[in-house]
Amino acid sequence: MDTSQVADVLREGVSVVIKMAGPMLILSMVVGVVIAIFQAVTQIHEQTISFILKLIVVIAVLFIGGGWMMETLLDYTRSLYVLMLS
Repeated sequence: MDTSQVADVLREGVSVVIKMAGPMLILSMVVGVVIAIFQAVTQIHEQTISFILKLIVVIAVLFIGGGWMMETLLDYTRSLYVLMLS
């Protein structure tokens, strides 16, 4: 295995991580900003509101996209095993 193959494997690994973590991170960030604006407007400064809503959003994303995430991870793992065995 030469350095270009290693770089390709690492690049693909980073893209898989970004594809899998991106939706959860972006949605939880959006929820956090919306809740922060709501708390600033209403002067309610309860930290558990933001945490609970972010947790609910992340769990919902996992339920909705979990199958796709698992398939993406399995495809990447299979390609790694094929690359190691060849």
